[in-house]
Amino acid sequence: MKLPVPGGLAAEPLRRWLLAHALPGAETHAGGVHRRVFWTSHGPVEATVDLGTGERCEAVVLEGPHLEEVAPLVRRWLDLDGHQEEAERHLAGDPLLAPLVAATPGLRVPRAVSGAETALLTVLGQQVSLAAARTFAGRLVAAYGTPVQTLTAFPAPEVLAAAGPDALRAVTGVTGARSRTLHVLARTLADGLDLDAAATTDPEAARAELLALPGIGPWTADYVALRVLGDDDAFLPSDLVLRRALGGIAAREALARAQAWRPWRGHALLHLWTAEVFVD
Repeated sequence: MKLPVPGGLAAEPLRRWLLAHALPGAETHAGGVHRRVFWTSHGPVEATVDLGTGERCEAVVLEGPHLEEVAPLVRRWLDLDGHQEEAERHLAGDPLLAPLVAATPGLRVPRAVSGAETALLTVLGQQVSLAAARTFAGRLVAAYGTPVQTLTAFPAPEVLAAAGPDALRAVTGVTGARSRTLHVLARTLADGLDLDAAATTDPEAARAELLALPGIGPWTADYVALRVLGDDDAFLPSDLVLRRALGGIAAREALARAQAWRPWRGHALLHLWTAEVFVD
């Protein structure tokens, strides 16, 4: 199945993003082909998402079972129906962002296949490197995930909630405080917080509910707002990579600098992250 991409897709930065974020045991990425598990009404299925090997991608190619259910998940995940062209027109008026927009037209915000999965992974990634976060997540996958075919699905919130914080700490190697945050988030998700539904119903309420949980602060809530709740204006002023891209300024200065980018601060963030990390 081919999924057309309106306006085209900046494929090379996305390939690098997907490769860098691929979870051990749960995802593979090679030659522009990403393989992972998608949950459908028929249960978990493995499917491949082929972005090709060129600089741009005009259509994403899917292979696997139950593509009628997988395709909408992929469209959301890769932001294929996003508003990047409108964001680019706005951001191109900023002298700092103009060359970045010109260099990567069609850059989209990677969203989420599963809101619960992305939120839990975000907690694992708090204040550690991406490599460390992937290691922690890979251990969770190995211990509690659902085997499918060649891959293992990231564990459901109900499974992690039942495991308890001590077991999560022992399995992952994270701190006690982090394991408690991971557990309380898993329990909250298992008890009914549906981040996928909140993206279209009440994203502000979902963000507030996240912030009310112990161990979840603005960085985590805003990252979830960007990737799961679909907030194009979500911004992480304290993010170290962002601040480095802006010349090492303080979070307060980053927040002030970003006012001119509204309501597309999330897209500006992706351009700055991409230029700092995912472009040679």
